[in-house]
Amino acid sequence: LIWFALVVLPFALLGAIEPLAAVVSLACIGGFFLMVLSDAVAAPSGLNGISVELPEVVRLSKDRETMIELRIRNTGQKRKQLRLALAFPRAIDSPQEDARVELPAASEWSRFAWACRPRQRGCFALQAVHVEGSSPLGFWAVRRKLPARCEVRVYPNLFSDRKSLAALFLNRSAFGMHAQRQIGKGREFEKLREYVPGDGYDEIHWKATARRGKPITKVFQIEKTQEIYVVIDASRLSARETVPSSKFQVPGPPDGSAPELGTLNPEPGTSTLERYITAALMLGLAAEKQGDLFGLVTFTDKVQNFVRAKNGKVHYGTCRD
Repeated sequence: LIWFALVVLPFALLGAIEPLAAVVSLACIGGFFLMVLSDAVAAPSGLNGISVELPEVVRLSKDRETMIELRIRNTGQKRKQLRLALAFPRAIDSPQEDARVELPAASEWSRFAWACRPRQRGCFALQAVHVEGSSPLGFWAVRRKLPARCEVRVYPNLFSDRKSLAALFLNRSAFGMHAQRQIGKGREFEKLREYVPGDGYDEIHWKATARRGKPITKVFQIEKTQEIYVVIDASRLSARETVPSSKFQVPGPPDGSAPELGTLNPEPGTSTLERYITAALMLGLAAEKQGDLFGLVTFTDKVQNFVRAKNGKVHYGTCRD
């Protein structure tokens, strides 16, 4: 519009006022339109050498704002201005629909962080990035849909639940975890020793007795590591939403404000399966702190997944996935 006002209108007025200049005016206006049309033909080349890469896997927490990093490649290494848009699924909100990015000159790679906030747990896919650039002369805007392969994994938000369950991980007064003395001798083998009058015959190690030529007794210790398995019903009925009357609230703060609700304290609309998953992850953290082994079983009309009990961050990540 600016160039039309600077070129077409003055020459049109000049041709109308001065008939002798009409041919020159038409030639200038025609040359301007030819330049604009040639720029339209060359417009697709404005995005040549432009590609956008996303991480293969992005891990987010529900209801927590996070940044997704985009890597933009400019093989021409020329200064360009782009307009980007990500096709987020409905379960992921973003404060901006598009973003304008300026690629510096003499630089092949650029980075851009995109803010988003997932509203639903699950696994989602980002399959395309929409890019808009300008033609060589800037008269036209060209758009292109670039393929992308990005898996977005949204996990339950355990931060709010840790606040309400923090007392379980403390060791004070009558609350929290406490080491208690267990009664009995246990059944975990510890060592061998010589027979002492009073030892039971079921405690004698007969092979070691035969090798040494005298009675040898087995010594047992109390099991220190337990195997804890969580069995989750992942059938269709577990997707039913919980009713408001089943909401569990922690006591409110002294100022009288409303108590904070987490995933364990759901508002109406949270499914039963969401509560199962969050409770299982919290139990996994408690088992890890106690030094126990944590395993997972999910079933519908048959067993769907089975993860043998182990410990460690890698194993906890496997159960979480």
